[in-house]
Amino acid sequence: MPVSDRYHPDPIHPTLGDVFFDVVSAARFPLHVLRYRNQRWAERVGLDTLTPAEWEAHFARFEPLPGNLPQPLALRYHGHQFRSYNPNLGDGRGFLFAQLRDVEGRLLDLATKGSGQTPWSRGGDGRLTLKGGVREVLATSMLDALGVPTSQSFSLFETGESLQRGDEPSPTRSSVLVRLGHSHVRFGTFQRLFHHGDVAATRRLVEFAVTHYLPEAAGADDLPVAMLRAVTVRSARLAAAWMAAGFVHGVLNTDNMNVTGESFDYGPYRFLPTFDPGFTAAYFDAGGLYAYGRQPATVQWNLERLADALTPLAPQATLATALAPYATTFREAFHAAVLTRLGVASVGPDEDAALVATVLAFLRESQIGVDRFFFDWHGGTASAERAAASPAATHWTGQQFDAFRRRVDAHAPIHPDRLSHPYYQGTAPCSLLIDEIETVWSAIADHDNWGPFEAKLAAIEVLRTA
Repeated sequence: MPVSDRYHPDPIHPTLGDVFFDVVSAARFPLHVLRYRNQRWAERVGLDTLTPAEWEAHFARFEPLPGNLPQPLALRYHGHQFRSYNPNLGDGRGFLFAQLRDVEGRLLDLATKGSGQTPWSRGGDGRLTLKGGVREVLATSMLDALGVPTSQSFSLFETGESLQRGDEPSPTRSSVLVRLGHSHVRFGTFQRLFHHGDVAATRRLVEFAVTHYLPEAAGADDLPVAMLRAVTVRSARLAAAWMAAGFVHGVLNTDNMNVTGESFDYGPYRFLPTFDPGFTAAYFDAGGLYAYGRQPATVQWNLERLADALTPLAPQATLATALAPYATTFREAFHAAVLTRLGVASVGPDEDAALVATVLAFLRESQIGVDRFFFDWHGGTASAERAAASPAATHWTGQQFDAFRRRVDAHAPIHPDRLSHPYYQGTAPCSLLIDEIETVWSAIADHDNWGPFEAKLAAIEVLRTA
């Protein structure tokens, strides 16, 4: 049987109308070598029973899944890229391949990256480097383990082509990635409709987004405003999760944000080695527009552009009220996320805020590794003895550290039994710094050695289950 009884296809995107997409065909690749299969998520969507041959047929040759989209759809959108509007965007090297429900009934998309040229390729080859595919698998795995709402890397095949790229040694190996995500309705999807003055399609997209992705906005008298408020709250929580994880997206354009508040499409991302608000991920972000510390403000700016695109349906002043919860939601979510990563319970808004402030002050002053700090002090006071035996123990001193200790002592550990988990019984945190990614890639590029890649994913899995 190719699919299990947990497989529930629901290809509803075409009901929006063909103004939203172009029907396309997948590229044909000379080679299909499976490099990654997400069996955990395959089980959640009923595709775990696919044989290796069936997996290849669907996720390398892109034969339609049973009862699903008969042909792939390249989605249309615009977007602000580094705050400059670009009306020539769209799925240029990917497409929507299938839609299905998970075990909780959520509508999910299977979409691609590197699957060939589309009408929106703008002269590009429509391909994905193998290094890019490896990096995205690692990013989604790590973010998921850290509790960040993210798309899931579902499948990665090496495809046997030699690609020329300006930002890595060429020729380089090629791949095709399939990601599982909760919607590819981007802020830029609305921006495109606004640019073309298509009010009817904008209203249709609002209704579609609320019906299928934003149940908290359903039944509202003013649906566009309710939708924007829901997206604002979700986006604020996403930004807070990034910040607590020490994650720098790198390319926070409006076409890289969607209505469900889920992170996706990873290019030149980084994780913080040490606390630095000015740390940037993209080599081409010379001005630091998308630096770590500017991410919350950037997300807010992107939400304002979404609000602009909704002005044909609601007054600007009314839409502004839907944006108002952003700052408070971000602050509360960030404090909660830091406490969760620290493994301690809340004792009230003011006390929580004070503890977070001491954490940030200590990280900034000490320049200790972010991952090391949260690893050594997970559980707060309950980890004092463990932290004292850490290789980083010499950092546990000074005025800022003393302030942290006074504050954290008032916060009980959430799950003290978690400290007996093999992850916290180890000597070092699991991290995903750029040097580690480059080491993983070098083993693949130089020796076709996938051992370090598999070992890193195994280590991340231990973190996820801790």
